Amino acid sequence: MFQKILIANRGEIALRVLRACKELGIQTVVVHSTADADAMHVRLADESVCIGPPPSRDSYLNIHQIVAACEITGADAVHPGYGFLSENAKFADILAAHNITFIGPSGDHIRIMGDKIEAKRTAKRLGIPVVPGSDGAVTEEKEARRIAAEIGYPVIIKASAGGGGRGMKVALSEADLEIALQTARSEAGAAFGDDAVYIEKYLEKPRHIEVQVFGDGAGRGVHFGERDCSLQRRHQKVWEEAPSPALNAEERAHIGGVCAKAIADLGYSGAGTIEFLYENGEFYFIEMNTRLQVEHPVTEAITGIDLVHEQIRVASGGGLSVRQEDIKFNGHAIECRINAEDPRTFTPSPGTITHFHTPGGLGIRVDSGVYSGYKIPPYYDSLIGKLIVHGRNRVECMMRLRRALDEFVVDGIKTTLPLFRDLVGNADIANGDYDIHWLEKYLAKEE
Repeated sequence: MFQKILIANRGEIALRVLRACKELGIQTVVVHSTADADAMHVRLADESVCIGPPPSRDSYLNIHQIVAACEITGADAVHPGYGFLSENAKFADILAAHNITFIGPSGDHIRIMGDKIEAKRTAKRLGIPVVPGSDGAVTEEKEARRIAAEIGYPVIIKASAGGGGRGMKVALSEADLEIALQTARSEAGAAFGDDAVYIEKYLEKPRHIEVQVFGDGAGRGVHFGERDCSLQRRHQKVWEEAPSPALNAEERAHIGGVCAKAIADLGYSGAGTIEFLYENGEFYFIEMNTRLQVEHPVTEAITGIDLVHEQIRVASGGGLSVRQEDIKFNGHAIECRINAEDPRTFTPSPGTITHFHTPGGLGIRVDSGVYSGYKIPPYYDSLIGKLIVHGRNRVECMMRLRRALDEFVVDGIKTTLPLFRDLVGNADIANGDYDIHWLEKYLAKEE
């Protein structure tokens, strides 16, 4: 087991990893920018190192400074959390060169899954169902027209190196294709330094289903069930739940088994999430995230297994602590991402939290690194906390969530709490009857 882990992140995920380390008896080091000097994870860590000014490129994305912090403090492993350097293959390679363990997959696996075209090819080879579309990058309009005609309109054009909805454009007909192709390429080049794009069939009312997987790097793989992340705004997840209200037991077991086998065959090590669009009983691979997900607590709630403990165990060479038959699913869980944003316009709302009170009681968990008097900095992601609620079934979970949202108090800044109070009372949400476009349509009606 590791002696000392450096946590290369901030906010609630840094605090989440820190807690897991403390439970395992592992010393902790956190890095922080000058803007985060008063953050909760900095206060609670055994050691802290300031690695630069507020801009991420000068601090949390500064590989040289993070490696230096490891060497100064004697950390023998790094947990990257999510975001920042968590899916940076170069970072994983550099740590390995310095004999520091990256708590995640190999640089090679990060590279494969970070390139969406190569990821799709790999998924297909591993027996994972994929969305019909181009086999590689599309460079000419003539080729794009041919592929679109073969798979049928509407189609979606995506950046190969993309994420977060950037470099994604929908063409409803051949007349839309040229401008969609040009716009997607332009956005991809500006956002990622790579204008390669590919084409897929555009599914009109899909759900977003993701499967939590783990591999030991030596040919064993397991799945921890699926999560439904269909409530999204601009391709960003807002509300996640497990299990999905849309799947039956047979579908759940089938797609989980496919993903676990694929991870084993790939020789993958650590946590990963295989993401699908699901429509009319069919699953279509869209991407794999080679890290811990923001929404991992809902999986922990229904399995009772600490996924960060599992990450650390696997990275240290201890292998998986469970076999597939050991993983049991219990009840239903929902997570709401509470952001420092206007609940209608979604404009960021940095500032000082004058009062902060979290809900409690059976089945309630709040992952947050903020407190009364804490100043939300304007430099980073607006997530300030996650409310996770667990119940014996979805009905009980929704009732408990309604009560918890009423108890949650964040004063001094605007937050998205009012949005969730509206959603929990909506009939479509109560019935689990929604898709990836539902929330944006709902918000458009409210304007």
